[in-house]
Amino acid sequence: MLSTDFLIIGAGSAGLACALELAELGRVTVLSKGSLELSASDWAQGGIAAVLPDSDDSVAQHVADTVRAGAGLCEPNQVTEILGAAPRAIQRLLDWGVIFDRQGDRWQLTREGGHQARRVLHRADHTGRSITRALLRRAAADARIQLQPNTLVGALQQDDTRVTGAWLRHADGQWQSLRARAVILATGGLGQVYRHTSNPDVASGDGIDLAWRAGVAICDLEFVQFHPTTLYSPGESAFLLTEALRGEGAILRLPNGERFMSRHDTRGELAPRDVVSRAIIHEMQEHHLDFVELDISHAPAQLIEAHFPTIAQHCRARGYDPGKVALPVVPAAHYSCGGVTVDATGKTGLPGLYAIGEVASTGLHGANRLASNSLLECIVSAHAVYQDLAGVNLPPITQTETDVPGSTLNFPAETIAARRTALQGLMWEKVGILRNQGGMADALAQLQAWEKETSRPVGHLPSSRQELEWQSLLRSALLITRGALLRHESRGCHDDRDFPDLLEPAQHLRQRRDWSQPQASAVGQLDASAANSAPQGEKRP
Repeated sequence: MLSTDFLIIGAGSAGLACALELAELGRVTVLSKGSLELSASDWAQGGIAAVLPDSDDSVAQHVADTVRAGAGLCEPNQVTEILGAAPRAIQRLLDWGVIFDRQGDRWQLTREGGHQARRVLHRADHTGRSITRALLRRAAADARIQLQPNTLVGALQQDDTRVTGAWLRHADGQWQSLRARAVILATGGLGQVYRHTSNPDVASGDGIDLAWRAGVAICDLEFVQFHPTTLYSPGESAFLLTEALRGEGAILRLPNGERFMSRHDTRGELAPRDVVSRAIIHEMQEHHLDFVELDISHAPAQLIEAHFPTIAQHCRARGYDPGKVALPVVPAAHYSCGGVTVDATGKTGLPGLYAIGEVASTGLHGANRLASNSLLECIVSAHAVYQDLAGVNLPPITQTETDVPGSTLNFPAETIAARRTALQGLMWEKVGILRNQGGMADALAQLQAWEKETSRPVGHLPSSRQELEWQSLLRSALLITRGALLRHESRGCHDDRDFPDLLEPAQHLRQRRDWSQPQASAVGQLDASAANSAPQGEKRP
């Protein structure tokens, strides 16, 4: 039996930052399902939003922008706490070797949709990679931290009172018990639930399924943010075109050259992502288009090359020069605003289990994430976990031997692959950017049929990575769809054509495995939110 003091599942910016913090308290093991370099954090282009002491900006304004984007479901105390911690978080990143772009003796700040000021630090258009690679180098050099790539986590281990570790599957196919004094979920998002996504292949909702199987509440998972602009290139994986392009003046047009965002929001191209994504889909449906166009060709060539070198290189490789032509774009699933329910310290309702990063629902994002808040949340939440664990007397590691749980029948790989593709298409068509009750009910019926046919018992382990990801995707899709059906309103990322107005007061939706779920219409619990920033009777744009 193996043991460690702290087990972190996930090697993105949240997991690596948490490892560097917790190494001050004991031994840390960081697991990655694939390579250590592959994560949504690594793919993040835009930047990290932060109000720094020498800025003309204010934390109060950043809070206001975040709450407005969150459409009434942000938790004000958490928003203020996380955003107010930005100076320390940025300094910590600098100490760990992260480099941000400067302009003379000041930070070079950009602006993204929903922000009323330039407050986004960046490293050209590959900020996420700059952060994760610096953290990875730092962690690899720390003898207190063990990094394990290509390792699956099939289930959490629990006793009668707390989480005690996890079941790991290495490349040789053998399952092994790893005991820990605390387990931290940092598994990222679930973008692979959808046909079009900006997320890497590993973003299959694994942390959601692990927490749900352990009995932890999942909050507001129906709020999936779609990024408005990924490069339209049929047959190839989606490539994100950062929000910072619009922050630097890029314009959305129809293929005939007509601008359209002013018809949908007074903020135009700088409206929050949910507004822009819905506007694009509306125009595509209205004009029977496969894409719209994002045009930054009017910007100085030096700005494009200096700020967006990765994007320029990638687009040229696909036949588009952003300095000369408009780029064809479509929305794609990008970020899960809901997730595992946690408190201000990252604790779940299950002792010994924490969650940070995209997999967690901290109260920062509400019904729609403000651009570039997520990388900041990762660093601040990692420190919150460290502070909590540093202040408690953790129990000793359990030494009791545990038999390896049973595994499910091994479904043929081609069957799982076909089901995965079918699920992604179903969710894109029925539970995507624009939703209605009939389509979502049809999706739920199909998902429940797949669940009945292929679901593995809660206590069993998957027989392969493909099966693990199928179960994670299926569980995530079910929770998204059930939540969306129950939320009879349109708020933030959730747009239900049958219920276009806002319900007041704003409410959270939480779902958990051991709650009675006799019917789809009665799934979960609706809890009144302390955050109710939208006026009574407001119609959502």
